[in-house]
Amino acid sequence: QLQASGGGLVQAGGSLRLSCAVSGRFSGTFMGWLRQAPGKEREFVAAIRWIGGYTYYADSVKGRFTISRDNARKYVYLQMNGLKPEDTAIYYCASTNGVTSSVYTPRMYTNRGQGTQVTVSS
Repeated sequence: QLQASGGGLVQAGGSLRLSCAVSGRFSGTFMGWLRQAPGKEREFVAAIRWIGGYTYYADSVKGRFTISRDNARKYVYLQMNGLKPEDTAIYYCASTNGVTSSVYTPRMYTNRGQGTQVTVSS
């Protein structure tokens, strides 16, 4: 149902745009991007509410990343600017029907697609 794409190798300071295609029956309230670096726990990156478009960001990416959605085409995007080596991770798009406060908690995302690798070189 969820398929992420757009990852790649980029130099520090560069930009990437990740896309998440939503297919099939979908009922998530929030769409989010999570990431997991080697040896680290999965962490929240950004989320957007399908209705209303309200956005939420981790402090570590605020001001650099922008999440958006295309309701008609059923896509969610993550524009990543000013990338840093510490942004290196596998990025996943995921959905949750939890309450607003739950969007910051990775385990609340019950529907998650395959990830896309983002590597930022210094």
